[in-house]
Amino acid sequence: MPAPVPQQRAVPAAETTNGADLTLLVIQDDPTGTFSLPDLPAAAGTRVRVRTARNLTEAGRLLTDDVDCILLDLSLPGGTGARATAPGAAPSPTSATDAPADGEDGPGRADELAALLHVLRIAPQHAVLALTAEDDAELAAEAVRVGAQDYLFRDELDARLLSRAIRYAVQRKRADIAQHQLTESRLRAQENARLERGLLPTPLLNGSDLGFAARYRPGRSRALLGGDFYDTVRTPDGTVHAMIGDVCGHGPDEAALGVELRIAWRALTLAGLCGDELLSTLQQVLEHERESEEIFATLCTVDIAPDGRRAGLCLAGHPAPLISRAGRTARLLPFEDGGPALGLLPRARWPRRQVELGGSWQLMMYTDGLIEGRIGEGNQRLGQDGMVAMVDAHLTAGLRGEELLDAAVARVRELNGGELTDDVAVLLLSRDRDKDRDRARDRERDRTRKRGRLAVRTRPVPSAAVADSASAAPTAVPVVPVVPAQRPPL
Repeated sequence: MPAPVPQQRAVPAAETTNGADLTLLVIQDDPTGTFSLPDLPAAAGTRVRVRTARNLTEAGRLLTDDVDCILLDLSLPGGTGARATAPGAAPSPTSATDAPADGEDGPGRADELAALLHVLRIAPQHAVLALTAEDDAELAAEAVRVGAQDYLFRDELDARLLSRAIRYAVQRKRADIAQHQLTESRLRAQENARLERGLLPTPLLNGSDLGFAARYRPGRSRALLGGDFYDTVRTPDGTVHAMIGDVCGHGPDEAALGVELRIAWRALTLAGLCGDELLSTLQQVLEHERESEEIFATLCTVDIAPDGRRAGLCLAGHPAPLISRAGRTARLLPFEDGGPALGLLPRARWPRRQVELGGSWQLMMYTDGLIEGRIGEGNQRLGQDGMVAMVDAHLTAGLRGEELLDAAVARVRELNGGELTDDVAVLLLSRDRDKDRDRARDRERDRTRKRGRLAVRTRPVPSAAVADSASAAPTAVPVVPVVPAQRPPL
């Protein structure tokens, strides 16, 4: 039975603070008593304490949390640099068939490193020094290649060299662990960034005259992901559908669920679902994909008619959108007929309410992170009324589109006194009737020009000329060979 793997401490052994005492675990079996470890002097106020194990099983028991470095003799039985023999016995001869071919390590090389591989397996966070004979430099180099921090020759071992090697091995292991953790952090950040790109989609608004802008800010300064999500698509009939939602929570699990809901919403919308039917299906997706029954999501959907003057509104426990029209103050759309958040009630219903948008307007959809920030040092929240007043002030200052969203998010953060504790997602759709007229006029002008060019190409021959040529009497004309006309050079 293999020796049990001791549990590693949370803080790696190699992370020893500078100036602290070091503990060295020596693993070597010397039945002849010819090997002795030199006395290790204290250097820079650091002492080295030594423990000795005669085999791997005993080393497993002595490998406690306070061990900083392991000195392993590669000639230890079970993995021998010089093949282990009983005291007084002659070494067994090696046949010609046992010798490795040129350029090959041979099967014996893995056996020679078996003890080292075992130590690396049971002590992945500890610095390891390999000890071998001077005439086996190749084995020593191979030990470093498979994971040891350094190697020492048994015949050249002295106190000064061993003390320096121990400290070097500990520092190198510490650097290796830090580099490994840094690499893992970078890979994790890249994975989170890829997931975030899925969380923030590209709107499908080809052929629409509506303006679009969006902003997303995670609640914590170092966070990459959150539970907020949004999307916008235009269906073949010219209707523009927009959605914004919020899964309770802020971590990658909530973000992943938000991505699933967004993709499901887009697929269902393009399939023709809308209103209560769409939200009921989304609730089934949520109930199937969530980790626990306590997870829920709020949602707001808007479908804008092709003429841009009317829209259908559905609310599932979500704050009502804000609308601003030319010459009027900003206000919230009606929210009295909203339904519960998705995932709360099994057979809930979400009525669709028709609202009038008008000619020129800006429609802002947002998550609750925009209105739940604090005002000053007290416990007062910004709230929807405060948000409406803030946005109205920015509109009065002439801000539109992306500038409006940037100013709103920056102002909320400023009022909060720093980073917001919740995620913030804001989506802005807009329609400018004057620009629509200009675009329609330009399109009509282009169509007129195309019709004029087509009429010139297809102009008919006058009928009188055709009649005259038909009534004229034929005359005798000498037959002359026809020579094809040469095309003038381009």
